Amino acid sequence: MTPHHDVSSLAISRARWRASEIAFWIFALSCAFLFPSRYLIMTDIVRLALFALSLDLILGYAGIVSLGHAAFFGVGAYCAGLLSLHGIVNEPVLALLVAGLVATVAGFLTSFLVIRGVDLTRLMVTLGIALLLEALAERFSNITGGTDGLQGIEMQPVLGLFAFDMFGKVGFFYCLGVTFALFLLARRIVHSPFGLSLRAIRNNPLRAAAIGVPVNRRLIAVYTLSAFYAGIAGALFTQTTALASLDVFSFERSADLMLVLVIGGTGYLYGGLIGAVVFKMLQEVFSTITPQYWQFWIGLVLVVIVLVGRARMHRWALWLPNLIIRQFAGKKAVVAVPEGDAS
Repeated sequence: MTPHHDVSSLAISRARWRASEIAFWIFALSCAFLFPSRYLIMTDIVRLALFALSLDLILGYAGIVSLGHAAFFGVGAYCAGLLSLHGIVNEPVLALLVAGLVATVAGFLTSFLVIRGVDLTRLMVTLGIALLLEALAERFSNITGGTDGLQGIEMQPVLGLFAFDMFGKVGFFYCLGVTFALFLLARRIVHSPFGLSLRAIRNNPLRAAAIGVPVNRRLIAVYTLSAFYAGIAGALFTQTTALASLDVFSFERSADLMLVLVIGGTGYLYGGLIGAVVFKMLQEVFSTITPQYWQFWIGLVLVVIVLVGRARMHRWALWLPNLIIRQFAGKKAVVAVPEGDAS
């Protein structure tokens, strides 16, 4: 078999849906019926998962580290809030797309600054972009509301049929549907030749350029796409909370996003989704036990993950299910290690 066929067969096998993936999304949908009193926190988890997915596209697949990804989240959040507040676009789905496109433009314009540096330079540039946008939002308080944020946002029913309720049920299904649709798009992209070229750039930019991959254009494209995803996540935040304040640009929001990917892993899309669930659950549990020191326990968990290794913890978690399978199915169980970051 030729190397070309080997690469093709590997790409096809990776793009094929697995039973565990289907089970993941079925469980995500079933949470609406398993935990009917927890719609608000589940909506928060789904929004964070989409936001983490946007960062994973540039960090896990292109190797672009960002400490200011909240910049595009904030652009999407304020855009959705202003569109609704002034009655420019009343339909939430259409406003969502407009907010995502505005964030896309912001991502494209700033991408030329990001690709010019590497590592620490990129960290500082991305952080500077977020701080600059936060300062601009505070400066033009007559538009953004300044430290008070946008007041009096009233969201119209989704598609004119489903009105947002105080329990968050419509918001959860709305966010889950948008996240699933964008996940399908991201999954298709990362398993395409474009996604393979991004992996080549992440592993060795010089070698990728030597074989004819347009490195800068690829990085600009994926950075712009990531900004679109982050803008959509920010717009969902505003639409489901009827709130947009300077906090959407904060460094803490970008830092939390990095923690989510440290927990879930990078380079296989589900890392951001799983990391968002674990992070929010840990935050909920630790803030209930010790409201003042929950960040300490989150930090301790991160230290354990780094010291022990995510792959080893994954094998430990699957030890009992594999034992049951061997006992009752009479065949050897296979431990699945996620693609990408296996540290």
